[in-house]
Formats: sequence, C-alpha cells, structure tokens
Amino acid sequence: MQLHPKMTGVFGAAVCRLRAGQKRSREGIIMDHKNTDIKVPLISKIAYGMGDVGCNFSWMFVGNFLMIFYTDVFGIGMSAVAGLMLFSRFWDAVNDPVIGGLSDKTHTRWGRYRPWLLIAAPLTALVLMLTFWAHPDWSSTAKIVYMAVTYCILVLGYTCVNIPYGTLCGAMTQNIEERAKINTFRSVSAMIAIGIINIITVPLIAALGKGNDKRGYFLIAVIYGCIFAACHIFCFAKTKEVVEVPEKEKTPLKVQLSAVVKNRPYLIAVAGQFLFGVTLYGRNADALYYFTYVEGNQALFSTYSLFIIIPSIIGAACFPVVFRLTNNKGRSASLFALLTGVSMFCMYLFTVGKSPVLFYLFSCLSQFFFSGFNTAIYAIVPDCVEYGEWKTGLRNDGFQYAFISLGNKIGMAIGTSVLAGVLGSFGYVANQQQNPAVLAVIKHSFTTVPGVLWIITAAVLFFYRLNKKAYNRIVQEIQERKESEKNV
Repeated sequence: MQLHPKMTGVFGAAVCRLRAGQKRSREGIIMDHKNTDIKVPLISKIAYGMGDVGCNFSWMFVGNFLMIFYTDVFGIGMSAVAGLMLFSRFWDAVNDPVIGGLSDKTHTRWGRYRPWLLIAAPLTALVLMLTFWAHPDWSSTAKIVYMAVTYCILVLGYTCVNIPYGTLCGAMTQNIEERAKINTFRSVSAMIAIGIINIITVPLIAALGKGNDKRGYFLIAVIYGCIFAACHIFCFAKTKEVVEVPEKEKTPLKVQLSAVVKNRPYLIAVAGQFLFGVTLYGRNADALYYFTYVEGNQALFSTYSLFIIIPSIIGAACFPVVFRLTNNKGRSASLFALLTGVSMFCMYLFTVGKSPVLFYLFSCLSQFFFSGFNTAIYAIVPDCVEYGEWKTGLRNDGFQYAFISLGNKIGMAIGTSVLAGVLGSFGYVANQQQNPAVLAVIKHSFTTVPGVLWIITAAVLFFYRLNKKAYNRIVQEIQERKESEKNV
C-alpha cells in the first residue's frame, strides 16, 4: 500500500523526532553518569579543604584547649567537666541524626548541604566566643550552668555545619579517585590548620591576655570564630553539588536504621570513627597537661607542635600513594593506625628534658602516620553511602554521616570524660605541683594508652573489604539501575 505523500512526510517527521528523542534520552543518561563521575576543579578542592581549616579553628581549638580552660581558667572542677562531656553526648544522640535527616531533605538552588555552611557557620562562631568567655568569680552552680548551656549550643551549631560539610564530599562527585583527592586536600588543609593552632595559641593567649588568661582565651576565640565563619562561606561559594538524591516519599526512621545495619563497610567505618574519637580527643585534651605538669613548661607544647607540622602535611599527602598500593581505603587506614600506635608506644620511653631528639623523632613519626590515617578514615565515608544505595536501594548521605559524626563525638566524650574523671580521682589540683600518680596518668594518657587504642583501631579497620574494584562495579550497577528506571 502506498501512502499519500503528505502522510509519508508526516510519518517520516514523526519517526525522525522519535529517533532524535531516543538519542537525546540516551545522551541524557550518559551525561547524567558523566556529571556524577566528574573531575572536580582545583578551586573546589581547595575550597573544600578550607572548610576543614574552619572546622579545626573551632573544634580542634575546643578539643585541645577547652578542658584546661574550664579547669585552670574558669575554675570548674574536674568532676563537673567529666559530667558535662558525657551528658553532651546524649544531646548529640538526638541532634546528630535530626540534622543529618534535615540536610538530606533540604532543597535550594544551592543544593542540599551547602546552604547549611552559609547560615550555621556565622552563628556557631558567635557561640564559640561565648563558650570561652570565662567568669571565674561566679558561684560554682552558675559556672556549671553557663558551661553546660554554651557547650551544648556550641555542639549543636558545630553539628549543623560539620554534618552537611562532611556529606558534601559525596555530593561533589562519584569518582572514587577524585573523592580520595578531595579528602587529601581536606586532610592536608586540616593538618596545616591544626599545626598553626597548636603553635600560635599558647603564645597568643599570653600576648593578647598580657598576663590575664581569661582575656587571652576570649580574644583568641573571637579571632578563631571569624576564621571559622569565613572558611565555610568560601567553601559554600566555590563548591558544587552534582550527585542528586532521587525524589522519594518520606523514609521512616526504622527503615533508615535497618538499611544502616545491612551496610557492613559503614558499620566498620562507624567503629573506626568511635575509636578515633576516643584516642584523638582524649590525647589532645591531655597534651597541655602533659607539657605543663610532666615536662614542666607549657611553652613546650608550641615547640612540639612546630616539630610535627611538616610530618603532618606530608603524611596526609601520602594517602593517595598508599591507596594506589592497597586499592582499599580501609586497609590503608589500618596500616596508618598500626604504625601510629607503635610510634606512640616508643614516645613513652623518652622525655623532652632527657632525650629531646628521640622524643621529637617519634613525635614526628606518630604524627606522620596519624595524618595518613586521618585522610583515609574520612575518605571511606562517601564510598559507604554508595554501597548502602547498592545494597538496600536507599541513599541517605546526611543521615549516614550523622552517625559517623555521632560515633566520633561519643568517642570524644569517653576519651575526655574518662581522662577528667581519672585525673580528678587521683587528686589533680589546678595550677599546683601534681602528685606522682597524677603525673603517671598524664604521661600514659599521652603515650601508651593511645598507642593501645590505635592498634585496636588498626585491627577493626583491617576487616574493611570495599576495595576499588568492588566500588567501581557497585557504582556501575547503580547507574544501570537508574538507566533501567528511566527507560521504563
């Protein structure tokens, strides 16, 4: 049968349009895949790293200096500080998952996670300043109430910044090597910031306070709060989210928790973060006590920090090399953790006064390996999100990062509260010569105790099995599922 020329033309045009539509559809699917597997621009990697600079000018300052500020400047007892650290984690257990869930549900033209940096960071900076505003002449009750209120609000503010910030990495690309590079920028930036904080803070307190530590701590908090806010605003401005979370109905909490339990690599990552928090923050809180009372000179803390800053940067930058050798981020973290623990054990044998060369040598080695671990442990998290989506069909980046953050904070609470509790039980007295038992606790808390915990951390992370080959297969299967759903 021969069609009328007009009908032939109409039919031919329709076929052409259909073919063109199919071609555009295929190209769109391919483009979607490319857009999530992209190479991240250098400026975005730098901006993401600057976000962690800001985090450390807040949280590492808190972790390293808040406890001794409370006991030796504010005049609050060790038992009250220990109680606060434990209580605040119950608060975290509530707000971390809530903020993680809210960030997943955020919809703006800037994305899901970046707007939190823009809004929450300046507000948190103000709370940081208030937290370090000492009132040593107040009554004990008033001090404890002020400490509890400001610290809990500070923790909430930091959660509102840090959970979206940490989740942002997974939204910037699905390329496993790009994520490793992004986290390397993050870790190198963090190590530089931590080194600067530890080197300059003690001298700045003295210089700005002019003999008044209360004034010195407050002015430092003002400066660091401004840096914290500025870094996150820059991170907001120069990063971009490209990995879209599919629109779906509200997922019940029970379903999300069930999905988390099925994600074995993620559970190992949470365990690693918990041990990381116990070890890192317990030791950091002890550091100023160690140099003040064991070595007898608080200024040595700045000298120590000066020695370890270069190994910190190099160690963080070495993670991609180790990852290429192991093809497994968890095994890389395990190796770094093991060597960190061994180095810290060796530090117990030496002091600055008697064996300065060997003390600083093993300090540098422990910091080198720790920095590599710090890069690896955070590089694991976005990959666990992909595994969870592949395993359960549910993608909830913010919710999962919330439990990573919670695990780290619970570890921090246990590390710092146990330290405070033990020091108090053995008779610690602020600004006085300490008894031999207290000195022994302080020294072991700086060397052998974290050494043991790092070795345990290495053993846990050794069982992380999500290697590069498995990850690439998982991402490919996720993309194939999405293509199938679009074609239905």
